[in-house]
Amino acid sequence: MDTIITNEGTKTMVKLKGRLDTTNADQFQHDIQPLMECKDPDIDVDCCDMEYTSSQGLRLFLTLQKSVMSHGGKLVLRNMKPQVKEVFDITGFSNIITIV
Repeated sequence: MDTIITNEGTKTMVKLKGRLDTTNADQFQHDIQPLMECKDPDIDVDCCDMEYTSSQGLRLFLTLQKSVMSHGGKLVLRNMKPQVKEVFDITGFSNIITIV
C-alpha cells in the first residue's frame, strides 16, 4: 500500500494505492498519524487505486474519522472501486464515513 499525502491550501489530499491489509496496516497507521493531530482538518482521500481493505484497514479509517470529528474537521473518501465500496456498505461504514 502506497500512501501519498499532499497539501493543497487548507485541504489535505491523500492518495491510496494497493491493498490495505494486515501486512501494511501498521505502516498506513504511521502514515496517517500526523493527520490525526491536525486542528480543524479537511481531508480528502482518493481511493481510485485502492484494491482492497481488510478489517484492520476499516478500523484505521474509523479511527481517522473519529479523530477528524473530534477536531471539528471533515473526512471524505472518493473514487472507491465497487468491490471496496461493497466492504464499506456491508459493514455499515458507509453510514459513518462520507463516501462520494
